[in-house]
Amino acid sequence: MSKHGLPDTAVAKLQSVFAAHPHVEQVILYGSRAKGNYRPGSDIDLTIVGDAVDWQELLRIDNEIDDLLLPYKWDLSLIRQIDNPDLLDHIRRVGVVFYPA
Repeated sequence: MSKHGLPDTAVAKLQSVFAAHPHVEQVILYGSRAKGNYRPGSDIDLTIVGDAVDWQELLRIDNEIDDLLLPYKWDLSLIRQIDNPDLLDHIRRVGVVFYPA
């Protein structure tokens, strides 16, 4: 089990999805799993860094994660499209690099 409450196998599968998309420069984990106060049913909050990642590629990545059939809910976003200053501040304060590991 990793320190974010996810089995190492799940982390590896998620990272392999991101690795298959060269435009993905970095993925940041934030929210309760990054802070360490997650619960068993907590979702996985991930935001992608990469200027060349467009909305269509984000949807492809989301579908590929869905195809993994992991028993978790996730929230996937592009950091450059987040316009909530409080959320951006939260990501900067508590976010941890999820990919590349």
